[in-house]
Amino acid sequence: MIQVREYAQLTTDQTASSSLDLAIIKQETFDWLVELSEKESYGRFITYKRPNYLQLHSYVGYLESPCGEGIEILPKTGLGAQESDKSREVLCKMLSSVLNLSYKEAQSASLNRMNLPIHEWIYYQFLYLLKELVASGLRFDYQRIEEESRFIRGQLDITVQQRQTVGRAHLFHIRHDVYHPNRLENQLIKTALDYVQQHCRSSENWRLANELSHILDPITSLREPLNSMHKWSDIKILQSYRAIKPWCQLILEKLNPNFQKGEHRGIALLFPMEILFEKYVAKCLRRDIKSPWQLTTQASNKHMVNDQKGLKSRFQLKPDLLISRERKNYHVLDTKWKLINSNKKNFDIEQDDIYQLFAYGHKYLNGCGDMMLIYPKHHQFETPLECFHLAEKLRLWAIPFCIETDKMVISEWVERFPSLSLT
Repeated sequence: MIQVREYAQLTTDQTASSSLDLAIIKQETFDWLVELSEKESYGRFITYKRPNYLQLHSYVGYLESPCGEGIEILPKTGLGAQESDKSREVLCKMLSSVLNLSYKEAQSASLNRMNLPIHEWIYYQFLYLLKELVASGLRFDYQRIEEESRFIRGQLDITVQQRQTVGRAHLFHIRHDVYHPNRLENQLIKTALDYVQQHCRSSENWRLANELSHILDPITSLREPLNSMHKWSDIKILQSYRAIKPWCQLILEKLNPNFQKGEHRGIALLFPMEILFEKYVAKCLRRDIKSPWQLTTQASNKHMVNDQKGLKSRFQLKPDLLISRERKNYHVLDTKWKLINSNKKNFDIEQDDIYQLFAYGHKYLNGCGDMMLIYPKHHQFETPLECFHLAEKLRLWAIPFCIETDKMVISEWVERFPSLSLT
C-alpha cells in the first residue's frame, strides 16, 4: 500500500524517488484518479500538475483503484519524527470525534492499533463495537410469517382457506409472528460485516469478522442497504446500537463500491481536512463553554451587502464559530487547517483570511471586540502571535490549537475571551 500526505504528488514516472510527498502509481490508477476528480460528488481533491503528475489537495483518507492499488492519505501535521504514525493517530482521533463517538469509546476500541491503515482501523472500530453489541445482546423483533402448514398456529387465513382445493384441504393457510433477530438494523450491520470480512487484509480483523459472521448467520444481508440506512431506528431499546451506527454507515456509504451508484469503480474514502479540523475544534470548545455563553457553528445571518430599498441582501458571511450571550455577539472564531510559521514575516497567514475576519468583525461585532484565528500547533507555531489590531477597537488573535491535548495554548488572549477561560 502507498502512503502519502496532503498535497503530495502522484506520478507514473518510474524514475522518481518515492517519499511522503511523492508516490509512484500505476497507469491504471492514474487514469482512474483523473476520472474520479471530474465527478462533482468527490469535489476537487486532486489536480493535473504536469504530464504524468497529479497533485492532491487538502483531503485525507484512503483510495483504492479498480486494479487493487491502495493509497493512504494522511494529514500534514508537522509533528516531526515518525510523522506518519502521529498523523494517522491525529486523523483517527478527529474522525472519532466528528463521527460522534465518545473519546472513551474511541480509545478503548483502538487498543494501540494506530499502526493500521486508516481503512483497516475503521474496520477494527466497527468489529470491536459489534463484538460488544453481541455480548450485550442483539435486539429481536416480531416478523409476520404467512405459510401453509399441517397444523394451526397463530391465525387461520379464512379467505385463502375457503379457496383451498379438495386435494389440499388437509393444509392450513396461517399467519403467525416469529421473534427473530432479522430486523433492519441487524441486517444493515450484517451487510457491513460481510463486506469487511471479504475485503479486510489484517489477519486480526479477518479472524474477528469470521467469528462474528458465524454468530450473525441467521440474519440476512441486504442487496441495496443504502436505500434502507435512513430507516435505522433510534428508539430507546436500540440505545446500545448508537455507537456502531456511524461506523456501519461509513462502511456502507464510503468504503463499499458495490453499493455505490454505477459499476464497480474502486474505493474513495476522502475527508476534507479543513472541515474535519473545524468540526473537531468546535466539539472541543463546546465541552468547555458554559451557560450563559453560547457557541454557534456556521452562523449565517449577516451579509456584506445589506437589504436596502427592497434590494436583496447579498454575499452571506459565515464564520466557523460565533460566541454570544443573551442574543449579543461577543467573539468570532475561524479555524484554518494550515501550518503557519511564527518566524516568517507574515507568518504564512493568507491575506484573504485577514480580509475575511475584518468583514466578520464589522458585521457580527459592529467593529468592536476580539476575534480569533485558530491554527494547528506544530514545531514552528507553538505560542500565540501578538495581537493584530484591525481597527481601533477590533482585535484579532492567532492561536495554536494542540490536537494532542484538545486545548488552545494559553496566553494574554484569555483576558479578552471570558467565555474560553476554562480552556
